[in-house]
Amino acid sequence: MAISFTGMSRPIILGIVGDSAAGKTTLSRGIAQILGVENVTLLCTDDYHRYNRKQRKELAITPLNPECNYLDIMAQHLRLLRAGEAILKPHYDHTSGDFGPPEYVVPHQYLIVEGLLGMYWQEMRTAYSVRVYLNPTENLRRRWKVRRDMANRGYTEEEVLRELAIREHDSEAYIRPQRHHADVVVSFFPSEAYLADPDGDAHLNVCLTLYGTLHHPDFSEVIAEDTSGCVRSTLGREGGRAVEYLEIDGSIPDEPARALERCILDHLDACGAASLADLGQYPDYQTRDERHSHPLALTQLLLVYHLLRARQLDQIAV
Repeated sequence: MAISFTGMSRPIILGIVGDSAAGKTTLSRGIAQILGVENVTLLCTDDYHRYNRKQRKELAITPLNPECNYLDIMAQHLRLLRAGEAILKPHYDHTSGDFGPPEYVVPHQYLIVEGLLGMYWQEMRTAYSVRVYLNPTENLRRRWKVRRDMANRGYTEEEVLRELAIREHDSEAYIRPQRHHADVVVSFFPSEAYLADPDGDAHLNVCLTLYGTLHHPDFSEVIAEDTSGCVRSTLGREGGRAVEYLEIDGSIPDEPARALERCILDHLDACGAASLADLGQYPDYQTRDERHSHPLALTQLLLVYHLLRARQLDQIAV
């Protein structure tokens, strides 16, 4: 059952950036399910590519390069959507590698913007209420990309690995620096259980880097009561900014995971939340089944908390 809403104002926008196959769509889908798909508009910034796949190959340019994208149109559309206005958006088909008919997009109460270059310009960053960067370990991201592109886009493993090598320079130059503009950095990484079962992404650990640009829930009581040792919090500084590192093991038992969920839900109640749908689901590209991850579920729930809080603060300001 999704969260219910009353009233309408300008959309609250969540910006999710990460390299190809970093998990942007999986994270976005779960958040939309919690908020209620009827309340959420999804927008992929990869639709703003300037060239199709054939042209990129001829020009020897990757889609990660800003010059390969209409960033000016993307920024203009974010301004319009933030103001509550509809846009006519381009559409890029990742399966065919070509463009389809443009799409008419109407902003709902929440707008999730995900893609490669969504935080590249300051003008884009200021449109977001919450900014997230996905930063899985590189070996993990490469494994995800091979699985996804082979299962969904018809590539061979050799083709995917070759493309990853070609893109590495632009990943380093244009994608990864956007991390420094995020409010939350989400870093999935392998655990011992994962290494024993590399197909089991449910066992992945996550480290959430929480910057002071947002008011994050207080997890200290839950962590103090946790006897599993699967939830840890430390403080630090990055680039002159205070940060909290919240680490959740993929092997976390159900009870401490539920306790952490309840902690976040207590804060959600203060923001007017009613209930939430199942979360933490991710696709298994080999079996085509949906599987569950506690760290993913808790990450999605934390981001929903921030979106609801941004909605509440926006309504107070009005």
